[in-house]
Amino acid sequence: MADAGIVRINGFEMEYFSAGAGEQPFVMIPGLSIQSVMGAMDAVEEGYGILKEKFKVWLFDRRKTVPEGYSIYDMADDTAAAMKELGIKDACIFGASQGGMIALVIAIKYPELVKKLVLGSTSSHVKEEQRAVIDKWIELAKKKDRVGLYLEYGKEIYPPQVYEQYKGYFEEVAKTVTDEELAKFVILASSIPDFNVTDELKKINCPVLALGCFEDPVLDSDATMEIAENLDYRDDFSLYMYTGYGHAAFDTAPDYKQRVYDFCV
Repeated sequence: MADAGIVRINGFEMEYFSAGAGEQPFVMIPGLSIQSVMGAMDAVEEGYGILKEKFKVWLFDRRKTVPEGYSIYDMADDTAAAMKELGIKDACIFGASQGGMIALVIAIKYPELVKKLVLGSTSSHVKEEQRAVIDKWIELAKKKDRVGLYLEYGKEIYPPQVYEQYKGYFEEVAKTVTDEELAKFVILASSIPDFNVTDELKKINCPVLALGCFEDPVLDSDATMEIAENLDYRDDFSLYMYTGYGHAAFDTAPDYKQRVYDFCV
């Protein structure tokens, strides 16, 4: 059973949950979401249950209140501060999508916190041609088009068959989105365009596994390949590209969690 908590440090609050009996820490940093990932705590725990015997699994949300101009670098600093407050170091860190961007910054700036790094459907350099989907999400959120935002979000991150299966669910849950959640989503999403740590990737000194999908309409498969191009000279770098599972391959590919587990142990 997962335990939920709140870190209060440096003037902010950040929710997290932990599960598992293992001694080795495994930290999950989720991607951009319309609503808090804490509502999906049970689903995440079940999906990544394979890790709980070997690891102490931690999942960190974004800080509760985000200021205008809050950047991915700020998110990384806050997550690193929360990890330190909880005594977490030498962790296997798994970052998905925007969470992967945060994880990259942590690995670069706080190497003592990271033993191994797993990057899922993420980018070290969000180029202009990769911004169209995120820009559309921001526009819908600013218009307070809750249903339109949820449907576009689901359509872009999941493969068509999964989207069609859950379309009705997206329409219903969209009705629960508050104005405050939309405003926070705009700030978080606006941090993604122009993110670029490609020139700093060589500062990462831990083993890295990059997982992507050739059909990724959000960031494009080129984003994962750019990371690979900058790290594949290293013996401790691994790459695996999926076909047919969409941006959210970390949710949809049946062997994804096993790949993460095998790398981290």
